[in-house]
Amino acid sequence: MSGERILVTGSTGNVGREVLIAVARSGFLPRAGMRRPEESSGILEGVETFKLDFQDSDTWHTVLQGVDYLFLMRPPAIANVEKTLNPFIDLAYENGIRHIVFLSVAGAGRNRFVPHAKVERYLRAKGGSHTNLRPGFFAQNLQDAYLRDINEDDRIILPAGHAKVNWIDVRDVADVAASVFQDPKRHQGMGYTLTGPAPVSWSHVTEVLSAVVGRLIRYEAVSVPAYFLHLHRRRLHFKAIIVQTILHTLLRYGQGAFVSSDLEMLLGRKGRTIETYIRDHADVWRTEPST
Repeated sequence: MSGERILVTGSTGNVGREVLIAVARSGFLPRAGMRRPEESSGILEGVETFKLDFQDSDTWHTVLQGVDYLFLMRPPAIANVEKTLNPFIDLAYENGIRHIVFLSVAGAGRNRFVPHAKVERYLRAKGGSHTNLRPGFFAQNLQDAYLRDINEDDRIILPAGHAKVNWIDVRDVADVAASVFQDPKRHQGMGYTLTGPAPVSWSHVTEVLSAVVGRLIRYEAVSVPAYFLHLHRRRLHFKAIIVQTILHTLLRYGQGAFVSSDLEMLLGRKGRTIETYIRDHADVWRTEPST
């Protein structure tokens, strides 16, 4: 694998950054594809960066030159995969890509209406070497979607009721991706559901946060209208409000509590716990005391 190059799309996001680290650690040469290479601060040192915009096919050819493998992510803003990701997949195989690892989503194998499912079906129809990774609920949501509420209001506010959630650390997703690239024939055509070791309550999460950051963080279960209004006050785009509201309302019904053994089977260990994730990222939620 020494000298083999992997193109990582979505390389400025949480998953992409960790995949760059994981594949480099495994001996590959990572290449970062991003919409704005000039804003590549935080990318792993020494990684080559290329402009890649799925909505601009003129950026596709150069970024694929000399690449052996592809880690493919769907940008949240792209719903029409038929005119973006699918043609990019065609060009990748035409350019000699030997294996594609696609970051899908848990349930895509059953829910044919999500955009990820369309990409999975396209990869299967193409018949090229590929693997689908289907992660569950990301631990890194705590430092993204919930960061402002935690740091400004000392709370997590959601319409998720009191259902438990099984958090998956993106570092584990990246480790799985790297392991697949090390032996792509073994994983050809497979779809793996990736979860943490066990579901935990939201109150448990806020208790761990409180202990780690040294101040009281609480979980506030609210109604759907109250959450919608909360996001509106946060000035989120209407489409983002709809998506976030649906996602967290579904958690009430156990959508995020399932457990899969795929990660342990692939890595030979259990996934990182939410406690480990919080301890490792404690500085994210530590704020300066007000004066």
